[in-house]
Amino acid sequence: MKIEWYPGHMAKARRQIIEVMATIDVVIEVIDARLPASSSNPLLAKLRGVKPCIKILNKNDLADPEVTRAWVRHFEQESNVRALPLEAKQRSEVAHIPTLCRGMVSRPGKPWKSLRVMVMGIPNVGKSTLINTLAGKRMARIGDKPAITTCPQQIDLRNGIFLSDTPGLLWPVMSDQRGAYRLATSGAIGDSAIDYADVALFAAAFMMRRYPELLCARYDLQALPESPTAALEEIGRRRGCLVGGGEINMQRAGEAFLRDLRGGRLGRVSLEEPGEDPAAEDAPEEGDGCAPL
Repeated sequence: MKIEWYPGHMAKARRQIIEVMATIDVVIEVIDARLPASSSNPLLAKLRGVKPCIKILNKNDLADPEVTRAWVRHFEQESNVRALPLEAKQRSEVAHIPTLCRGMVSRPGKPWKSLRVMVMGIPNVGKSTLINTLAGKRMARIGDKPAITTCPQQIDLRNGIFLSDTPGLLWPVMSDQRGAYRLATSGAIGDSAIDYADVALFAAAFMMRRYPELLCARYDLQALPESPTAALEEIGRRRGCLVGGGEINMQRAGEAFLRDLRGGRLGRVSLEEPGEDPAAEDAPEEGDGCAPL
C-alpha cells in the first residue's frame, strides 16, 4: 500500500510560511526524536534558508537515548543549528529555550529589540505542546491526532519573544515510502490514510531486526516468531483480537501493536539512525535477541 497524506490546509500553510519568514529571527523546528530524518521536512529547511535554527527532538522519553545522542552530534555539524532533545510537556526542560534563541541572534546595539521566532514541523510532533509549555498556559490547540493546528497564530511570551505557530506541513509527494511508513508507525500520518495491518507488519519487521528483546519482553514471547506476520498474529492472539473460528483480526492486532509502540510500552525505540542506508531492508535477522521458532 502506498501512503499519501496531504490535507488541503497544508498548501495554504506553505504560502503563509513563505510570507512570514522574512520577518523571522530564529526558526524552531520540532521533530520526533524517534525518527529525526523522516519527521524533518526538507521543504522547511529550504524555506528557512540560513536563519538560525533550533532543532527540538521532542518525545525524547520514547526514543533510544544512545541513538538520540548520535542525532544531536549529526545535526550540530550544520552551521547555525543547535539540537535539543526534550519532552515538550516538561517546563523545566523547555525553560531555557528563550535564552538559547537570544544567544543565536547577533544584534549589535539593539539588545532590547524583541525576537520573532517561528515554530515549524510536520503534524503531530508536538509544536503546539511546546508553545503551550513556553507560554505557561494553553495558547495553541493540541491533540493526539495530526493536523490539529490549521492556521497560523502569533503568541506573545511577554519576555521579548513573539512566537509564530504554523500548521504542520508535510510534503505533497511522499516519494520516500520507507520514511512514510516510519511516519505512519509513529502516528504522524492520519489513521484514515493508513492500513493498520500493513503498517504494523512494517513495524514488526523493524522491531524483530533492531529491538527483538523488547518485542519478546512486551508480549512474553519465549522465542522470536519466524516472520512479521507470525509476530502480529501472536500479538493479536495475546490481545484477544479474534474473530469467528479463532482467526486473528489483523486490523485490530495491528492497531493494538501500533498503540503499544507509539505509547512507549515496548520501551525506548528509535526508528532510524544518522547515516543509515535508506535502501536497507527492515527485515528480521536470525540470531538477534530471541531465537527464531
